[in-house]
Amino acid sequence: MVTTATAMAITTRMVTTTAEPVATGLLHTLWLASPALPVGGFSYSEGLEAAVDAGLVRDEASAAAWLVDQLHLSLARSDLAVVAQAIPAWRADDLSRVRSLNQWVLTTRETQEFRLQTEQMGRSLLAWAQSLGDLGGGVLQRLQAADLQPPAYPVAMACAAAASGAPLADSLAGFAFGWAENMVQAAIKSVPLGQSAGQRMLAQLVRGIPAAVHHALSLGDDERQAFTPMLAILSARHEAQYSRLFRS
Repeated sequence: MVTTATAMAITTRMVTTTAEPVATGLLHTLWLASPALPVGGFSYSEGLEAAVDAGLVRDEASAAAWLVDQLHLSLARSDLAVVAQAIPAWRADDLSRVRSLNQWVLTTRETQEFRLQTEQMGRSLLAWAQSLGDLGGGVLQRLQAADLQPPAYPVAMACAAAASGAPLADSLAGFAFGWAENMVQAAIKSVPLGQSAGQRMLAQLVRGIPAAVHHALSLGDDERQAFTPMLAILSARHEAQYSRLFRS
């Protein structure tokens, strides 16, 4: 007969001898990519709601195509590229470089909506770091030392990712996946679509994220860009849209 004490001893030996080290960087990446992170990303559609109103997005296929294009033509060349450059800057304590990247993000937002989004989410990430206290791994102190006025979301998120110790490419994949989840949820609500359609769209975005990350990592300062005329026009229209669910 196996007693409780014997079973516990066997379990302890199995854990001690077979368990591999837990990748804490991976856990932090999952944490930062979680929709539960209180930065308000779920409240933005980034022009998608206006595209639905204009009839440019009307079903699962057109919504998936729209988001895949946005991943490669907008996110990879702009915010994802900023994160790729900001993480090493944070790790090197190069605050001049951090401030330069932050100013680039603020300057290149093409509409008031997009500017307010990056400011609000940046400030929310700062508040999140403050709420963690000693559990925040020094993120709050780094953001305060940089004195970003205000912190743009990609740069603030890069600070949190830098503190995680995760590999650079993994951190970028986590950032892109968090964006993809929010945008799929926006499509589900605004088109509208069902959860199964949302999962198929997310699968397409997941398939495209590695290439987007590779592209972002390859871009230098002169190649990074934020030029999406159709998104800018739709965002400007959305500011005065009669009925809307999202803040952008």
